[in-house]
Amino acid sequence: LSNFGFQQIQVKLMASMFQNMFPSINVHRVNLNSIKRCLLLTYDPETQLLQFRHYSVKVVPVGVSKGLKKLLQEKFPNMSRLEDISELL
Repeated sequence: LSNFGFQQIQVKLMASMFQNMFPSINVHRVNLNSIKRCLLLTYDPETQLLQFRHYSVKVVPVGVSKGLKKLLQEKFPNMSRLEDISELL
């Protein structure tokens, strides 16, 4: 939640409703593999509009071979044409 610190009762009510609907995230302690989606709400007090942003979070390995990436993502490649696991890696 962003910019929900104003003293108007309707803004406080709206902020508490969203806080109770969705769990908060501590970005320094959270395990990224446990997050699938994230929501960002921003309130603009001048226009009294609410911006709603929804993010899909996907963790992918970087800097590894295509075969190892499939194994790390638990997608099992077709290894019938390989003689050894080293050919995949």
